[in-house]
Amino acid sequence: MFNSTVFPFAPPAPVYPVGRSHAGLIPGSWLVVGAAMSAACLAALLFDTGITIDPTAPRTLIYLGVFALALSLRIIFRAPNNPAQRVIRDVGETFGLFTAVSLMGAVATYPIAAETNGTIDGVLQQIDVALHFDWLAWYQVVADHRALQILGAAAYQSIYVSPAIILGYCAWADKRAAARGLIASFWVAAVIALALFRCWPAYGPFAMLWHGPAPYMTESGLYESQLVPLLRAHVMREVDLGALRGLVEAPSFHTASAVLYIVAAWPFARIRKPIVIVNVAMLLATPVEGTHYLADMLAGASVALIALAIVTVVRRRLPGSMTGQPARR
Repeated sequence: MFNSTVFPFAPPAPVYPVGRSHAGLIPGSWLVVGAAMSAACLAALLFDTGITIDPTAPRTLIYLGVFALALSLRIIFRAPNNPAQRVIRDVGETFGLFTAVSLMGAVATYPIAAETNGTIDGVLQQIDVALHFDWLAWYQVVADHRALQILGAAAYQSIYVSPAIILGYCAWADKRAAARGLIASFWVAAVIALALFRCWPAYGPFAMLWHGPAPYMTESGLYESQLVPLLRAHVMREVDLGALRGLVEAPSFHTASAVLYIVAAWPFARIRKPIVIVNVAMLLATPVEGTHYLADMLAGASVALIALAIVTVVRRRLPGSMTGQPARR
């Protein structure tokens, strides 16, 4: 794929062309506006609840540095002259955007949690009973087997491995429209999940069903039941980006993410199998490691499908999607 045009001493080549793989490319201006609106909404939520982020904290400075680097790469190589420059541009754009969406979504759970009341754990547990799903039995099996604990924790933490693989592949293979489609779907799913979280606060089955000393502390542990009361009582006033925890219990965003990743990777044979395997493993680990009801997971899958439907409709209406004409970059 790469040739002599990669090297700086080679003669300059024309701007890398837009191919048919860019049909349905979501305009960059939309992403910029969306990011600005999301940041403004997050700032309003934090201000309204009196929650702050220390701008001088080491992790905050690291994130700022990452965003500055990603933005610089996107600007410097906005009109790439060769495949190498295009890859660098797309990596800067997509990894920067995905990181920003993920970070803003996780931070937003804190001010949203501060404005919630009560929980719907009872309703979620009733749904699980109707579905014949026994969370305690599932948990006990994992607690009794160290191998399942190790594998489950690794699978649950893979939520950011899959997008790295997908976005990296899209940058390498010049699938910019697909990369932006994943980011947009993830973005829409996050907005829907946060809106539902405001109406459906829950602590999770670990906190509600298990009583006594825990033989195994899961990846998510008891964070919702510990942090949400502190946020509601306005005792917790600062978000530490170095110890950030997403607090959405229902719907399960790990489930939503798994669905989005599988759909995004499915058209690409080279990464389809590993992405499917990793995300099926993550789904199997989510009830215990994420302390989720089966009802949470079904809701999360529904959120993903709704987000995919919305983004698909939008992309089909973009210039070039049906006519084969070059899409806007």
